[in-house]
Amino acid sequence: MKKLLIINTCIASLSLGACAQHLVHKIDIQQGNVITQDELNQLKPGMTRRQVQYILGSPMIADVFHQDRWDYLYLLQPGYGEPSREHVTLYFDADLLRRIEGSMHPQDVSAAAAEQPRQVTLDVPPHERVPPGLLSRFWNWITFRGQGETNL
Repeated sequence: MKKLLIINTCIASLSLGACAQHLVHKIDIQQGNVITQDELNQLKPGMTRRQVQYILGSPMIADVFHQDRWDYLYLLQPGYGEPSREHVTLYFDADLLRRIEGSMHPQDVSAAAAEQPRQVTLDVPPHERVPPGLLSRFWNWITFRGQGETNL
């Protein structure tokens, strides 16, 4: 009887320990510069450093030894799941943007426009006015409110 109690206790504690792993909340960790495809599409060769910094923000890495190179890094480590990493490297020559490398690249404007979803227009019928019920009228009478008045 004692052995059965010990075995049941061990099995219960192991099963509760396995379930408890998913009860702990793990936060998503974001590091670096968030760069969207729209921002990258705005970059054009020949832009100055100030124009690039206006669009993308300050670079994550501006190396003193490689002053003609800016690195933008982004790492997303979700609480559960695989981490994702994006990086964009910009090369300058005489303070002008010359080329873009990395895991993200600017898209052609015509290709980006082709991927835009269609715009849909919805006609919403007007809201039908429902007369207030007995309790609503009584409540409005008690609180000295008119027919269309509401709480702010």
